[in-house]
Amino acid sequence: MSKTSNEIKNIAKRTILLEGNSILSLTNFVDETFAVVVKEILQSTGRLIVTGVGKSANIAQKIVSTFNSTGQPAIFMHAADALHGDLGNIQPNDIVICLSKSGSTTEIKTLIPLLKDMGNPIIALCGTEKSYLSRHSDWTILTKVEKEACPNNLAPTTSTTAQLVMGDALAVCLLESRQFTDIDFAKYHPGGSLGKKLFLKIGDLCREKEKPMVHETDTMHEVIVEISKKRLGATAVIANNTLRGVITDGDIRRMLEKTTDWFSLKAKDIMSHSPKTIEYTELASSALAHMESNNISQIIVLKSGSYYGIVHIHDILKEGIS
Repeated sequence: MSKTSNEIKNIAKRTILLEGNSILSLTNFVDETFAVVVKEILQSTGRLIVTGVGKSANIAQKIVSTFNSTGQPAIFMHAADALHGDLGNIQPNDIVICLSKSGSTTEIKTLIPLLKDMGNPIIALCGTEKSYLSRHSDWTILTKVEKEACPNNLAPTTSTTAQLVMGDALAVCLLESRQFTDIDFAKYHPGGSLGKKLFLKIGDLCREKEKPMVHETDTMHEVIVEISKKRLGATAVIANNTLRGVITDGDIRRMLEKTTDWFSLKAKDIMSHSPKTIEYTELASSALAHMESNNISQIIVLKSGSYYGIVHIHDILKEGIS
């Protein structure tokens, strides 16, 4: 039987509130053991091997991704695959984190003795304090919840959310303990917008591009041809490889509004004598901020004071920097 709109909204709100309250109660399990676990991981020279089965395995994969992107080397190992060869991934200095709600699945009961024989420390993220996993691990961080959001209290919902949040808590404690900065984060995300924002230099955007330039005595016809040919909406005005000014599409439009005798004009007659410039080693994000604050669409790029090129604001935005 289908639900009414109000019933559907009430179910959604009930689920969110139930999981939210369960997450808040996790603070009760952040105890001295939690602090010891963080310190042990920080002192370790190995990796974190994060394992689980079923929905816990899905959460383990996400936790591994978070660890790796925040400076903590980690590998996901499915508990079932571990019993069929993947135990070979584990090195002597690695620490194993095992996720399980019940802590008593067949895979867990088979895996834990093997890990103990290998001598690797085991951290349990478990929903049951007296489970097999908790009793046989070196440290247990409880992720206990009162009930699942599922009305039958069966489908992993609240419990997996609790595992995820506790994993995030570990990751954040580790990154703050290591003083992991946004610069460090970008090193692991060089292709993302954050990486580009923190690493992409303005010079990188104009290195392979055309470098529009005219001389002070060039005619307006030569200026217009150069701007049209290089398709950046502007051209630098150069004398002895020194920047003298800039002419933009806007400068040309304003000139045409003022005079019809433009054939006799030279580049020096309409150029802006104090163009906005930036050194080629500056970040593209800094150039964008400079352009936006000055309400300009192009910026002159210099290399040690010499003309290096022009970058249009659209070139920066295309890189996902905003």
